Amino acid sequence: MRSKALISVLLGSALVLAACGGDDGEAEADGKTELIWWHNATQDPLKSYFEDVAAAYTAEHPDVTFKIEPVQNESITTKIQVGLQSNDPPDIFQQWGGGELATQVQSGKVQDISDSTADTVEGLGGTAAGWQVDGKQYGLPYSVGVVGFWYRKDLFEQAGITGPPATLDELNEDVQKLKDAGITPIALGGKDKWPDAFYWGYIATRLCSTEALQEASASASLDGDDCFVQAGEVLEDFIDTEPFQEGFLGTPAQQGAASSAGMVANGKAAMELQGHWNGGVIGGLTPDQKQLGDDVLGWFPFPPIDGGDGTPDATFGGGDGFSCSSEAPPACADFLNFLLSPEQQSKFGELNVGLPVAPGTGDSVSDPTVAGVLEARDASSYTQLYFDKALPTAPGLALNDAIANFFAGQGSPDEIVASVNQ
Repeated sequence: MRSKALISVLLGSALVLAACGGDDGEAEADGKTELIWWHNATQDPLKSYFEDVAAAYTAEHPDVTFKIEPVQNESITTKIQVGLQSNDPPDIFQQWGGGELATQVQSGKVQDISDSTADTVEGLGGTAAGWQVDGKQYGLPYSVGVVGFWYRKDLFEQAGITGPPATLDELNEDVQKLKDAGITPIALGGKDKWPDAFYWGYIATRLCSTEALQEASASASLDGDDCFVQAGEVLEDFIDTEPFQEGFLGTPAQQGAASSAGMVANGKAAMELQGHWNGGVIGGLTPDQKQLGDDVLGWFPFPPIDGGDGTPDATFGGGDGFSCSSEAPPACADFLNFLLSPEQQSKFGELNVGLPVAPGTGDSVSDPTVAGVLEARDASSYTQLYFDKALPTAPGLALNDAIANFFAGQGSPDEIVASVNQ
């Protein structure tokens, strides 16, 4: 799951969080090594899966134990930021790669695991590149996917919609049909800001050429092409159709039945633009905490936009992975290799809550809807990494703030671009 929380921590809070950190994987008195592991899976099935993986590793390596600390998604970025600056950082921590990883590497707090993970990286191929800085490996992904609309087939049917929209104009028409039927068209977790950024980011991916997107990430600037301003203009028109629930600015994305994911889970909204993990989140927020199944829950990519320079099959997304802190013991990188083994990746795929990356494990995904997301990922000729992760930390957070303000009726398309450049 994604985390793009605003990093603004008072010194007192930093001291408290640092005091709650790990043990740097130091050897215990009995000769065992304890790995402190921070991840954002606070609910099953992923939470239990990570516990099982740790137990399986310990069974093969009795001298290594784990202290696992699940951290709520909207808090983990701040906790990691503070933890890495403390004298007691975690050994293994959530990592989304890109410019945010490069910022962490500059601080000297992330371990170069190139040599110890070389065989795993070779198997992953280009998938591992997002967790590299200057050709060195600083983390490994366990799930990589793309953003799209998760939708309820039953609510589409109630509104007389026979299938997913093929264009942005058709999406706008479907929004109106749902409103006419008394159904909230799209749930949005605006409180957390990063779901807002998915809209701007995907529209930019549709409007901008691959070259413009790559240059923006490389230069940490959006000045290179007018398409980034145009993305704000298209977004403004979409917001004006009022597709979201009342009070979306104060709605969280993934926490509880009243969140945007919870609204879809419980039939209170027809759609949500979210990442590849969202089917699992939705399943955990139903009354019986079971996934809805492909007879109820469907998925479709963000529709094409007329006149855009984006590659037609380009997608917008990213992945979830883990890094080792600079002082972590060798067991940390070895465990990441274990996590990426075909056996463990197949077990992950069987959960149908994410998209495995190890070669030959895609067939483990059995849910047709999740398999459709996997197919879209594999068929894409270019995937634009979430902009707030592709950019260095400071401009990435500034972009999210500017887009969130835009959804609140403040700012302009030009000011979204200016926020990054400033």
